[in-house]
Amino acid sequence: AAARPVELWQLILSYLYLPDLGRCSLVCRAWYELVLSLDKTRWRQLCLGCLEHRHPNWPNQPGMEPRSWREAFKQHYLASKTWTKNTQDLESSNCLSLFRRRKGRRRLCVGVGGEFGSLRAALAAASPYDRLVLLPGVHEEQGEVLLKVPVEVVGHGKLGDVALLASIDQHCPTARLCNMVFMPARFTSVLYKTTSGYVQFDNCNFESGQLQIHAPGTCQVKFCTFSQSSIHLRSMALCVLENCEFTGSENASVTVEGCPSSDRNWACKHLAVLAKSCTASMWEPDPAGCPVAKRDGWGESLLEPVRTCEIVVGEERSSFLSAVDAQALLGSAQEDTEFGESLRAAKEEGYQALNSNSSDSDLCSDDEEDAQAAYKLPYKAHSLSHTLADVTHSRLQSNRLHALQRDLKLKSLQQELQQDKEAQSLANSLQGCIIRECLFRDGKGGIFIYSRGQAKLEGSIFRDLTYAVRCIQNSKVIMLRNDIHHCRASGIFLRLSAGGLIADNNIHSNCEAGVDIRKGANPLVLCNKIHSGLRSGIVVVGNGKGIIRSNQIYGNKEAGIYILYNGNPAVSGNHIFQGLAAGIAVNENGRGQITGNVICENQWGGADIRHGGDPVLRNNLISCGYSDGVVVGERGKGLIEGNTIYGNKGCGVWMMSSSLPHLINNQISHNSIYGVAVFCHKDDAGDYPPSQGANENFQEEREGAGGENDPDIEEEYLAARRPISVALVELNSINHNGAAGLHVKSSEALNIIANVIHANRDGGVAVLQSSQLTRIANNSISCNSRRGVLVEAECQVELRGNGIYDNSSHGIVSKGEGVIMENDIIGNHRCGLQLLQAADMKVTNNRIQSFRDYGIALFDEAKGLVQENLIFQGRSKKSILRPVSNAEDCIIQNNVLLTFKKRFDMECMLINPPARPHMEGGATGSCTAAGGQRVSSITTRVDGGCHNHGSIFCTIL
Repeated sequence: AAARPVELWQLILSYLYLPDLGRCSLVCRAWYELVLSLDKTRWRQLCLGCLEHRHPNWPNQPGMEPRSWREAFKQHYLASKTWTKNTQDLESSNCLSLFRRRKGRRRLCVGVGGEFGSLRAALAAASPYDRLVLLPGVHEEQGEVLLKVPVEVVGHGKLGDVALLASIDQHCPTARLCNMVFMPARFTSVLYKTTSGYVQFDNCNFESGQLQIHAPGTCQVKFCTFSQSSIHLRSMALCVLENCEFTGSENASVTVEGCPSSDRNWACKHLAVLAKSCTASMWEPDPAGCPVAKRDGWGESLLEPVRTCEIVVGEERSSFLSAVDAQALLGSAQEDTEFGESLRAAKEEGYQALNSNSSDSDLCSDDEEDAQAAYKLPYKAHSLSHTLADVTHSRLQSNRLHALQRDLKLKSLQQELQQDKEAQSLANSLQGCIIRECLFRDGKGGIFIYSRGQAKLEGSIFRDLTYAVRCIQNSKVIMLRNDIHHCRASGIFLRLSAGGLIADNNIHSNCEAGVDIRKGANPLVLCNKIHSGLRSGIVVVGNGKGIIRSNQIYGNKEAGIYILYNGNPAVSGNHIFQGLAAGIAVNENGRGQITGNVICENQWGGADIRHGGDPVLRNNLISCGYSDGVVVGERGKGLIEGNTIYGNKGCGVWMMSSSLPHLINNQISHNSIYGVAVFCHKDDAGDYPPSQGANENFQEEREGAGGENDPDIEEEYLAARRPISVALVELNSINHNGAAGLHVKSSEALNIIANVIHANRDGGVAVLQSSQLTRIANNSISCNSRRGVLVEAECQVELRGNGIYDNSSHGIVSKGEGVIMENDIIGNHRCGLQLLQAADMKVTNNRIQSFRDYGIALFDEAKGLVQENLIFQGRSKKSILRPVSNAEDCIIQNNVLLTFKKRFDMECMLINPPARPHMEGGATGSCTAAGGQRVSSITTRVDGGCHNHGSIFCTIL
């Protein structure tokens, strides 16, 4: 026998039945391995040939083979015996119990040709654990059938051969029903109900009726079809629904009501063992299954060259738009033809932003470089020089962006669960209703959970429903690895303090929001793919909360995340991209902590804040958008801190000064138009989108929007914010943008404090309209392609304590009125200061030097006071030009003119005091830390008290 080949033994063993296979596996180790090797032959035949269950992956993937047919058969066999495990003697001796039970167990046949004519008669004669076999045909019971002894009722033949028209009320501790079609009796729609016992349904069809299971009763339902039928579960401690199909429901297919009961049925511990074993097999890695492992985030290279960033979505790799090398991206987008075409179109259109790989010296001509070499000035040692050094070296910028890529890499669910114990506890919980590998389709509702109910959904599909899951009234839902799509309303709807965990689901193509969170609901939303929706990806409305983390949200028709009516979620670590509107929209008094997200390639603003929206937007990467990076529209507010706003086709930040935004410590670079644009007029409907989701049904939330917020949350919110009364732009690095670094056209007051404005394609700061005072203080404005600062006619400005260096045209050009005091205006390629038309400026205590033009030039009807300035004569030996003969309104006095004889004299020029801008304690205490810590205190050298509307310096202190 030993000489026979293995293939022959496998052929022989493939003809054996299950008991014989068990005996053969006990012969020796070699035979045991032979029996295991029959997985795709004999074990497959046994599994598919059993009438009590269907294909292991039915109904969702009936064409996909399981990992092991033997293991699938084992799980089904063990599950089918759960109903027999209720006696005490079984706990002490499984084998003896089964032996005794089988010895006296009878088989009773019901129907034409059987021993009994009706099910009621057979039940009256049955002993415990008898097997009642319903012969093919229609079995109808006129009155309610009481099930008083534990029995097994099985239909004979194929599924569909036996139909039972009855209403059964179970009064015994356990029962099993298998291989039948249940239809309602004439007098009620209730097919089956139990209030105390355990019932097990295997391979049954339920048509046009309802199952009612009330605690402490419980159930296990496997491989069943519910056609226009539903199951109502009340206060379930634990029940299991597996591999079932629900179609054509008129209301919810599964209703879970009430808090899980503490009175646990005997079957709960056995169901928990089965549920844990199935959960373990579900979470084993499967290369052919859900592409979780392939979607962990970005490719290895974020920027090659600096402005190229890649992201992995599912199994496809797409790329964000590159300003410098779009052709390199076309190769990575070949798998997505439509996206590749959009990249080609973008390449033809082109960016106007400056190439990051070029140095700032490219802005200067050869003659100007010679002049700078002759008059090299030590102005780069000011308090913001560390920031300036970073933005002038493309390698440093690239390193920073690579570090940002590493920090913002999308986390997997396993990583999230390791770090978040609450999420881990929810994911591992086994309480309430467990629904696994089911299909809900073509009906009104999937699952409705209310009144503190609890349900756990794993690996199920919800499609073509009105809604997939509705969870309300302090209930809890745990959703893992489900597919939810083509719902006529929102996919998942939570309200009235509902909570739970929504993780690793694929939510797409729904007519309303993918996830809708309202009225105090507070779920954990982790590691989902939410995409291709006809409205927003996630909506947080009406005091809704929630933690939204590590999700991929893309391709939605409206905002990726939409927050309004006091919605206040924590949004972090998400990748929000390729949306057809804004990445994140905060509207109608919405709030939110929006931190550490990647918001890229959206059609409108990466973040859009309007109409009382007041979020904290911190440490996000907002890049490669087809419009502006951040939009703060009419009545928008918010703290915008520590973000990298990079490579957008519009402005880096577009905001209205009347909205009181606070823009602090952001990196705003390589955007195609302005770095920061400040306006006062209402949004132009032709240029900017209407309010996100204007047609959404938010009437209830709108009516309750004036309600009180949670006092603890409100106190925490206020403690984290520094109140401001004037729009504030401070401590930002604004560089290499396609137009002016900062563009102001506003009728409201504005404070521009301690920013680095460097190497922008147009001027550094352009104030085109400013009927109220614009304060520009302690900024470094350098190496811009045109003027350092432009002030148009009728504008009011205060320029104080700035360092204005090396700009390609004039240092300051002013046609307006105000104060220019204590600035260093050095090394600019035209005049240091030029006053034109009807300018009326007070120019005092400045240090001014120009390479080849006048230090100060006054033209037209310029007037004011030019006093006590220190003017260093440049190469042209020009100091002050005043061609106006009638100078009664223009006083020039007590200015000091210096001519250098030695290089040492030039090096000492900006020593006492040092080069501006000045920040007390240097830069160490002024900038926000990488971890998002707030600025504690900032002081300046500016003298004088508070001004009309309260000095910005007083505000900062």
